[in-house]
Amino acid sequence: MQQKDIISLDHTILSAMKLMDERKRKLLFITNNENLFIGVLSIGDLQRAIINKYPLDTPIEKILRKYITIAHTNQSYEEIRQVMIENRTESMPVIDNKGYLKKILYWEDIIGSSRQKEYQKINLPVVIMAGGQGSRLKPLTNVLPKPLIPIGQKTIIEDIMDSFAKFACKNFYISINYRADFIKYYLNSFSDNKYGINFFEESKPLGTAGSLHLLEGKINSTFFVTNCDILIDQDYSEILQYHYENKNELTIVAALKTYSIPYGTIQTGEKGLLKEITEKPELTFSINTGFYILESHLINEIPKNTFYHITSLIEKLKVENRKVGVFPVSENSWTDIGEWEQYLKLINE
Repeated sequence: MQQKDIISLDHTILSAMKLMDERKRKLLFITNNENLFIGVLSIGDLQRAIINKYPLDTPIEKILRKYITIAHTNQSYEEIRQVMIENRTESMPVIDNKGYLKKILYWEDIIGSSRQKEYQKINLPVVIMAGGQGSRLKPLTNVLPKPLIPIGQKTIIEDIMDSFAKFACKNFYISINYRADFIKYYLNSFSDNKYGINFFEESKPLGTAGSLHLLEGKINSTFFVTNCDILIDQDYSEILQYHYENKNELTIVAALKTYSIPYGTIQTGEKGLLKEITEKPELTFSINTGFYILESHLINEIPKNTFYHITSLIEKLKVENRKVGVFPVSENSWTDIGEWEQYLKLINE
């Protein structure tokens, strides 16, 4: 049993999410000091709490589920294995008749590392915005267009497509402008042609959403939009479920990012009298990751042949009191490969 998967109740929503990032786990088990089993905390529990406006300093005790799937020591190995397969469970706590956590069974141990976890088949179109110049990664992007920057044995854009393929999304629309011929040549010649790739080309830079008008009449279902320099470590079907359940027209995926202030911060009252001083506080913000879900009718609302950012579309929807949702992910679930620091960190890993 790995102690890194076990936590105590003295955590808040934010600290538990940071712990998941640190331990590279999306499911943690809660026990007391004597190893008495208390409950299970998943990334989904934390995300639902944030969506439901629980403050980030809420104790996790307030958001624990009452009903969870657990195994007992009197169950056979095969029984537990079958439950894990049916529920697509990454890890399962095994409890004895006194309520103590005796062991944790992991997917890779009980199913085998060669058999990957199965994901829900959602099979929706994916738009990859790959027309930018990649100015944050210069001088590398003076030679290579940003979508073709390598990560290991593949390029960034292939990694993005692979992440969607797990959910049976194999129909890709790729917006191109800068070094368009280079991108088309590579993907047509060197990728293994396992995806349906449709290029649509801007005649001039059109911003983060302006080129979407070129897809008018081509996409007739809910679809994903992603920048070509980000990776999101999240079950995409859960984002889609949130989008549908809330009847959103557009859903933004936002990462909770914490910034440390290296100074003491001061609050004052009337006449400049000191109210509070806080040493080196941490501030947490929801950051737009560049990953979205849109309804297809929004394509018709993109102005034609006009420089237009997706944030302008979002503002338009908000002014018209239409539904724009925000789905939260943890800080480390978002990788912004478009920055040197993050890119070097990723390839070193």
